[in-house]
Amino acid sequence: MSAQDRWIHTPPRKSATFDDAAIAEIRRAAATGIYDIRGAGAKRKLPHFDDLLFLGASISRYPLEGYREKCATDVVIGARFAKKPIHLKIPITIAGMSFGALSGPAKEALGRGASAVGTSTTTGDGGMTPEERGHSDLLVYQVLPSRYGMNPDDLRKADAIEVVVGQGAKPGGGGMLLGQKITERVAGMRRLPVGIDQRSACRHPDWTGPDDLEIKIQELREITDWNTPIYVKVGASRPYYDIALAVKSGADAIVLDGMQGGTAATQDVFIENVGLPTMCAIPPAVKALQDLGMHRKVQLIVSGGIRNGADVAKCLALGADAVAIGTAALIALGDNDPALEAEYQKLGTTAGAYDDWHEGRDPAGITTQDPLLAARLDPVVAGRKLANYLSVMTLEAQTIARACGKSHVHNLEPEDLVALTMESAAMARVPLAGTNWIPGSNI
Repeated sequence: MSAQDRWIHTPPRKSATFDDAAIAEIRRAAATGIYDIRGAGAKRKLPHFDDLLFLGASISRYPLEGYREKCATDVVIGARFAKKPIHLKIPITIAGMSFGALSGPAKEALGRGASAVGTSTTTGDGGMTPEERGHSDLLVYQVLPSRYGMNPDDLRKADAIEVVVGQGAKPGGGGMLLGQKITERVAGMRRLPVGIDQRSACRHPDWTGPDDLEIKIQELREITDWNTPIYVKVGASRPYYDIALAVKSGADAIVLDGMQGGTAATQDVFIENVGLPTMCAIPPAVKALQDLGMHRKVQLIVSGGIRNGADVAKCLALGADAVAIGTAALIALGDNDPALEAEYQKLGTTAGAYDDWHEGRDPAGITTQDPLLAARLDPVVAGRKLANYLSVMTLEAQTIARACGKSHVHNLEPEDLVALTMESAAMARVPLAGTNWIPGSNI
């Protein structure tokens, strides 16, 4: 057989281990000597809500008629200790994203969109801006390890306070905001030098464990005269123990962020290799609440890769009280818009893949502090798009709940779900489709 014949019959074969992405990263690391930083969330394929299906009603279950029978979507958060719990019209909130990571118009648009449908938005690292407070009917104020921009006056202006222990994209890691986004205004709010890279601590400076967390929560309650709900946010890592300790520390609500959750900027190796997928983190968190007799008393808000009303309904069926969205909200505002493809190409990427949020060159005007780029985003128009998206997600979740015979989306339960794979069945702790078997159980 000639060399040409061998070439015809044995085509080149690339390695599944050393695929194109792995080889490109090796070459990039070898050329630069620095790790890769990017925004957004995990891009690898992970077990996700697509692997779960609902069992709609027929004879053994009775569905609700969509036009005549109501299916409620409201949720109350923070009634455990707070005098003024938050009342949301829909079970979907906007996750914490900072002014600094996002432009001023983007933060305003998030507030406008959330307020239009009766839900809350969240500040993020770096403090509260007047525009954000002014356009958010319900605003959650984050207390992060950095304490950037934090002050008691803004704490008292908030409708809820969220103590951030961890984030799904980087549990155990701190935040980043690179110098190109540290403008005079951002620097002034954070008390930092203009143009210098900022790295937040990975843990709070004044406490190291659950006993100290309890003291911190008590301090926040005293500052706000016990009016304001206190959330605790954790990245999905050891959810059973983390949720149990947060409850025992006095949290009114808990935010559980899976590894599909986004970030403004962190190491790519962190985003892709640390934490748990959102779906598999929910059951142990719910089990912790149930074991303490606190399920539905301490609200569980789930975030990380939520895309549509089906994802919302599946989170609620697994035991969550609400969900939070971040990346999806930015897409609704106009992030990675194909209309800007020519500009994304100039940045060496393409619409749908742009994740260099830390560079501050976002042509959509969302993840930037460049005043010319930020001015491209009309917060009124973008806010209306977000409101439309939130409304559609809510209607989709309602449609599924009605099909399962539920008069409130919170009445969805694991019994309404089956899984398509053994892995998703074991993680979500629901039966494999067509069987009564939950992998790992004795049933």
